[in-house]
Amino acid sequence: MTDLLIPDYDPSTLVRSITVEIEAPSDVVWNVLTDLDNYGRWNPFCLSAKSTLAMGSAVVMVLAGQYSGAEGTFPNTEYVCAFVPQRLLSWELRATVESPYAARRDQLIEPMEGDRCRYYSTDAFLGEHADQVMAETGHWVKRAFDDTALALKQHSERVHRKRTSTTR
Repeated sequence: MTDLLIPDYDPSTLVRSITVEIEAPSDVVWNVLTDLDNYGRWNPFCLSAKSTLAMGSAVVMVLAGQYSGAEGTFPNTEYVCAFVPQRLLSWELRATVESPYAARRDQLIEPMEGDRCRYYSTDAFLGEHADQVMAETGHWVKRAFDDTALALKQHSERVHRKRTSTTR
């Protein structure tokens, strides 16, 4: 699915998380992904996020990881570029004069039979600096996305168990 969404990207500069199977329906996972106010409660990579999630709107985040060779937290602002309820949430880092680095993050949910779904995310580094960004940050982005996928699975399953136990 991602190959069709990102025009003119080089597969060698694409980071893909592990795929997790989540014992919760896609609407539960979608609600967790779009509840930005609570990212800090479960997301080890994106410690906070603020956005309306309208197309083109800013997503103002605080990320944990490596930036300019140092570990810690750093601010990051990207812009919503795709929004398909219960299936796809994407934002992009646009290249500017101040920062010529461009990327696109896609978070994908694939419904499965029963109350289950799959989730994975990708980050395509784009533009003339894509190889450099991949070499410098690809390893920690992969680790961060894998950790996020596992945390999303755990949190979504916990939310789903809580909901189903209260409706019985």
